[in-house]
Amino acid sequence: MSDACAENGLRSVEAAKQMLIDSINPITETEIIPLSQACGRVLAAPVLSALNLPPCDNSAMDGYALCGESERYTLMGKSLAGHPFAGTLEPGQATRITTGAAVPAGADRVQMQENCTLEGDQLTMSRPAKPGENIRRRGEDVHTGQSLIPVGAKIKVPHIALLAAAGVAEVTVLRKLKAALLSIGDELKPIGTPASELGDGDIYDSNRIALYAALEQLDADILDLGCYPDQPEEIREAFIHARNNADFVITSGGVSVGEADYTKTVLQELGEIDFWKLAIKPGKPFAFGRLPKTNGETLFFGLPGNPVSAIVTLYQLVVPALEKLRGTSEQYRQPPVQLRARLLNGIRKKPGRTDYQRGFTYRDGDGIQVVETRGIQGSHILSGFASANCFVVLPREGGDCETGDWVTVEPFTAPLK
Repeated sequence: MSDACAENGLRSVEAAKQMLIDSINPITETEIIPLSQACGRVLAAPVLSALNLPPCDNSAMDGYALCGESERYTLMGKSLAGHPFAGTLEPGQATRITTGAAVPAGADRVQMQENCTLEGDQLTMSRPAKPGENIRRRGEDVHTGQSLIPVGAKIKVPHIALLAAAGVAEVTVLRKLKAALLSIGDELKPIGTPASELGDGDIYDSNRIALYAALEQLDADILDLGCYPDQPEEIREAFIHARNNADFVITSGGVSVGEADYTKTVLQELGEIDFWKLAIKPGKPFAFGRLPKTNGETLFFGLPGNPVSAIVTLYQLVVPALEKLRGTSEQYRQPPVQLRARLLNGIRKKPGRTDYQRGFTYRDGDGIQVVETRGIQGSHILSGFASANCFVVLPREGGDCETGDWVTVEPFTAPLK
């Protein structure tokens, strides 16, 4: 039996994630943007250095640049950052030099000022300086023509620092993903509606707001289409609008297998949608597919309706898929960080689904990584999720855990941190 489906007909989290990633073609459209706006974007074209870094030999210390080895040196001037010494030193000569200043011609070592005594123009030292000491060599960091960042990497703050040092003012990146977000359901009411106006069974449209916040952290341009009633024609128009204006669409609710819902009917009319049952808790129902259009296709992700389930499946399944879609090369897609932690409370679990319990992890007074679950673990319980900082990941075929057991935790990263 393949890993995709086990005896109970549920698809494993790992198989579902890999199927999503394997089925997605990255976007290819690019744009040129200022370096100051490039953090978090995916580099689309090589960036080569136009100069050496450092551009010249320079001092790593405040002190004195020396020519040759001598017991006493004659001070000839100074070399400051941006104001180099113009002459050439001869053996037994020195200049005052500051950190980052160009090493004068003829100088072959720098002695830090704490080791020096200056009387008039005569310099002596408490210990000799070795050849090359405290000199940063021209091009020892980057040489002219060197590639600065690999294509397909997400640009980070250290990348920005390197590019700026090399004088790069703008970069070519893949364009931002375009996301469409909508909710469907007669029971959903806008945030801000007075509680007194909610009818029996009405709930606030909270999932869309939470998913919007998550997508903002993922650096996507978001088309928020709002909430639609259970009316087939309105649902169809909403999906057509989303399809024509986005790279992917996300909804929550209405994806349970066998559920009577207009959403599934409309989606199957407009495209190719598969409804999966996953071996994950919370979040068993999940839908993925494509909505064809004249210039390609729009991906569809249907998340469960329970709020915790929607966020868990977004984090575990959709975010890795979006990294592929936005063009991040495989070697630069960062998997969730996993730690081992000692459990501070018992957990009841039935084998059959990978369980993502919400927990709080920290190092105790003895320096041991520990974790405790937070609140009731139901898929509708948000209060415990809000006070958590990690998932406690319990393996699919595992059972109950006892206090003191070692478990795997995933500290929250974007879009949950």
